[in-house]
Amino acid sequence: MKEHDPDRMRARFVPPLQAELAALLDASDRSRESRAPVTLDQQGVGRLSRMDALQNQAMAAGTDARRAQRARAIRGALLRLEAGEFGHCDACGDPIPMKRLDLDPCVICCVGCAR
Repeated sequence: MKEHDPDRMRARFVPPLQAELAALLDASDRSRESRAPVTLDQQGVGRLSRMDALQNQAMAAGTDARRAQRARAIRGALLRLEAGEFGHCDACGDPIPMKRLDLDPCVICCVGCAR
């Protein structure tokens, strides 16, 4: 049986990709409050506390942006799996080695083309 058989690829990669996507969306929902705009109450909070709050909000927003980027990559991989195009380099069309896909199923090109 072929290593890059579409049915085998779906069985192997769809469940972990769906689980990772669900975990990313859950983490984003749980961190929504930490990304909310910081209210600057001049009476109740000192200057350093406000700066800390702004820094924490910016870090939470950056983390969520990385989550969103990964979620887009996962959705792309799931679409390629459904279309039967998963596991082939977008640049040269050659099969992407299974070890590379195991490390990151969202890759879209082989090592040679990635360079």
